[in-house]
Amino acid sequence: MAAVVTASVEPGLDPSGTEGDGRENNTEEESSQPAAPGPTSRLAKLPLSRIKALMKADPDVSLASQESVFIIAKATELFVEMIAKDALVFAQQGKRKTLQRKDLDNAIEAVDEFAFLEGALD
Repeated sequence: MAAVVTASVEPGLDPSGTEGDGRENNTEEESSQPAAPGPTSRLAKLPLSRIKALMKADPDVSLASQESVFIIAKATELFVEMIAKDALVFAQQGKRKTLQRKDLDNAIEAVDEFAFLEGALD
């Protein structure tokens, strides 16, 4: 079995020591391992500070833990992704690549999970 040798490389330098784009060629053994979160890969794509501020704007919320803020942010990301994918289907049926409001309206009407949004865009 072949051994995998790893070397630490400064960001922005390729293994030869010259400046490059910082990407390395991964072997099959290396690519099967999950990537550790680093400064460039964030777990949440939405700004957690703004999510927390929105949560605290509710008079019923006095404290919000970091875990709860993260869960709300992640749920929001998944919700937006889901409704965008459903709306994309309607845009593609209209032979368009750009989502329009009518695509969101059609997705809201077609998918039962989005029934609570009916009339929200008016």
